[in-house]
Amino acid sequence: MSDHQNAPLVADQSEDLQNLPTCLLVRFGLGRHGFRVALIARNQNRLENLVDELAECGVTAAAFPADIRERDTLAAALTSAAEELGPVDVLEYSPSPTGPITHAAETTVASATAQFELHVLGALTAVQTVLPGMLARGAGTVLLTTGVSSTVPAPFLANVGLAMAGLRNWAHTLHAELHPRGIHVATVTIASGVIPGDALADPDVIGSRYYRLHQQRDRSEEVIGDLAAFRALVADRNDRSVLSTTAD
Repeated sequence: MSDHQNAPLVADQSEDLQNLPTCLLVRFGLGRHGFRVALIARNQNRLENLVDELAECGVTAAAFPADIRERDTLAAALTSAAEELGPVDVLEYSPSPTGPITHAAETTVASATAQFELHVLGALTAVQTVLPGMLARGAGTVLLTTGVSSTVPAPFLANVGLAMAGLRNWAHTLHAELHPRGIHVATVTIASGVIPGDALADPDVIGSRYYRLHQQRDRSEEVIGDLAAFRALVADRNDRSVLSTTAD
């Protein structure tokens, strides 16, 4: 293993790099612990600006532009990151939903496929690219981020939840299969917004929870936020929908 640890961070759009769980993981979690960071997303200018910002914070980072829906491009970006920075020690995958988000009865093959390609097939590509090296070394961490709809069914997030639930399921099965071989796979379920100064949702706190999950290799999931509150929100929206339909 190299003297420094390396953590590719895969996001989807430039906006992701301003929100959780992307740059916060770098700024407040992995970066603070000496990781060299490879940033992978579509917007090259934003990536380069973030690399400069991280350098000012003492974090070594490099940009590798790629659209994660283009699987060959994503694999090439991860390969280039390993060649430039060294073997991948931690992979963090966290695209935000893009494209139409559909209600359950309105979900089509096209809308489901778009989210599946983003969340599941992109993750498959990223993991398949870095996993052989991890297995050869007998060490490594994969953190796969999902949203709350991966755990709590929400009719208004149906196609997103369909994909994220699949990703969460795969993360748990990878954990079970790879843990005996020294590879730690876990999923982070985000059920909260980012609230600076909040005891649970402050970006520094959230980034630290990513790092702790990386260290706690027997754990397969970290939930950030209040699942019960989201369940109540879903129930309230369902009730309102029923009342609206009855009134019509």
